[in-house]
Amino acid sequence: MPTEHTGHNAAEVAAADAAAAPVTEEGYQRGLGSRQIQMIAIGGAIGTGLFLGAGKAIHQAGPSLIMMYAIAGVIIFFIMRALGELLTYRPVSGSFADYAREFLGPFWGFVTGWTYWLMWVVTGMAEVTAASVYITYWWKDIPQWISALVFLLVLFGVNLISVKVFGEVEFWFSMIKVTAIIGMILIGIGVLTIGFSAAGDTASLSHLWGNGGVFPNGVGKSLMTLQIVMFAYLAVELVGVTAGEAENPRETLPKAINTLPWRIGVFYVGALIVILGVVSWTEFQPGVSPFVAAFAKIGIPFGAAIVNFVVLTAALSSCNSGMYSTGRMLRDLAVNGQGPRAFAKLNSRQTPATGILISVALMGIGVWINYVDPDGAFTYITAFATVAGVWTWAMILISHLRYRAAVKAGRAAEAWFKAPGAPYTSWIALIFLAGVMVLIGIDKDARISLYSAPVWFAILGIGYAWLKRRNPEAFAPKPHVAPEPALVDAAG
Repeated sequence: MPTEHTGHNAAEVAAADAAAAPVTEEGYQRGLGSRQIQMIAIGGAIGTGLFLGAGKAIHQAGPSLIMMYAIAGVIIFFIMRALGELLTYRPVSGSFADYAREFLGPFWGFVTGWTYWLMWVVTGMAEVTAASVYITYWWKDIPQWISALVFLLVLFGVNLISVKVFGEVEFWFSMIKVTAIIGMILIGIGVLTIGFSAAGDTASLSHLWGNGGVFPNGVGKSLMTLQIVMFAYLAVELVGVTAGEAENPRETLPKAINTLPWRIGVFYVGALIVILGVVSWTEFQPGVSPFVAAFAKIGIPFGAAIVNFVVLTAALSSCNSGMYSTGRMLRDLAVNGQGPRAFAKLNSRQTPATGILISVALMGIGVWINYVDPDGAFTYITAFATVAGVWTWAMILISHLRYRAAVKAGRAAEAWFKAPGAPYTSWIALIFLAGVMVLIGIDKDARISLYSAPVWFAILGIGYAWLKRRNPEAFAPKPHVAPEPALVDAAG
């Protein structure tokens, strides 16, 4: 536990806390407590995809969007339970990249690590761009590139100080998002039950099946929203990256994963049921937050300003998480000889400063684009991020299937936190992800993200061949954690 400090500045307190936190074999501090892990897990499931992206999806799918979020939520739970089993088998900061390296081979770990890194870099670009747009709601005269640069520098400082500071900032970011959604749900329930505000005259749960039915634009249009839905769930896997710095990963990570169903049920399904009960789906328009529309309908003072603040928080939270995860992923690649050695260094506070710096510098390209073209920045980034996220989730599932096979053959230690219904649930989730990729290919606006994928994988293939020639030992198969001798004897 951190000691109490009096009469010292913030830097001295952070340094003292760093010294007090236990250090792992990887060199990190175990500085993320249960409270912070839980909120990081909750925050990872709530982002701009819900606050803003749901407006376009509602316009396209109508009330059936609730069903799309629920179905996708079940698949996400299958993925996270598969990851949870791997995390209790061996909790490391490299997480799914390390598991792909171990159970699928060095090449797959290399591709997964670099793809996840790029996903967060481009997501960070998009989120810092979005944050700079949101700030113009209050200060229209501030150029977008200036506010984007300030946000990047502040969050960079947060990530450099210590993992405890990152965890605390992310805790409060998540708390703001959670409070906003719960507040919206409670107010909406008041409108639906006791007719609170003028919106009570027209509010009715019959909106969920009236005005064209559950699938007003057809089942096909509803299915096409799955790519938007899956983008909203990006970052739920971030809890796996915290494994190397959680105070008690084998206890806190399973708890965080097991709360996923109620998080999805409340924050996505529950919120949409209430919002679509208060406001008919026909009143929503693409590009307008459904929360803004609902607050305006209810007549809450400063409703638009409140939602703008929450969405700003969501964007900064995502960017903050991106800096955290990119630094850890680059270091994992470097430690395993699959990236530049400079990324393996930790600073005096056990944070991968070099990897974070490089990632932030690339995110800074977003600042430059804000300066050059503030209106047209990053039209297709969300589609690319979805493709990279689907790849990461697929690697988790395939690694889990290979891990189960290794356990059955007596080659790997058995984890106590088993995925229920596996391996069937992992196969179901893989088929679902393949379907999402087909839908992305059908959508003319999202299809461009698939064009960039072969280029990226070609670059990775060349990089892999070059690094393997220079350091073949780094690309040797990774050994499994062996089961206990007594279990091996029992298995014959």
